[in-house]
Amino acid sequence: MSSDDTYSSFLDQANQDTGASKVASESNAATAKVTDTDVPMELQHVDQYYTSESDEPFEPVSLQWNGKNMPSEDEFADLIGHGSNVSTMSRSEFDPRSQYKEVLRAVERAGDGKSRIYRVGLGKTRIEYYVVGIDNENRRVIGFKARAVES
Repeated sequence: MSSDDTYSSFLDQANQDTGASKVASESNAATAKVTDTDVPMELQHVDQYYTSESDEPFEPVSLQWNGKNMPSEDEFADLIGHGSNVSTMSRSEFDPRSQYKEVLRAVERAGDGKSRIYRVGLGKTRIEYYVVGIDNENRRVIGFKARAVES
């Protein structure tokens, strides 16, 4: 009987809330602004996940932009409110297996027919990828954001 009580006590302690899940969810919280204008219809119906150690969904992005061209890396960092390192990458670097054709096509249809991929480093293993285009008519940068964990 004593060993059953000891085991039960062990299980009770193991199942106590340590606060670790709260810390994990806070660290995964969005840190960048992704919408301040209406999201185009073409972007509202894409249901795809970016494959990494976290497999996160692509989220719509729609941000007011007064430029006629794609933002530079520094301009994009300011646009999303990040002081983090931002770089651009080619389509083949972002999608070497052609898994994200639907995402790229939706961005190009919703915008001016072109897209650019920004990689935003958030630390040693956390990254955000932005696949965006320009909607000059409505003066905005539109597209998708996906979070990734890569170790």
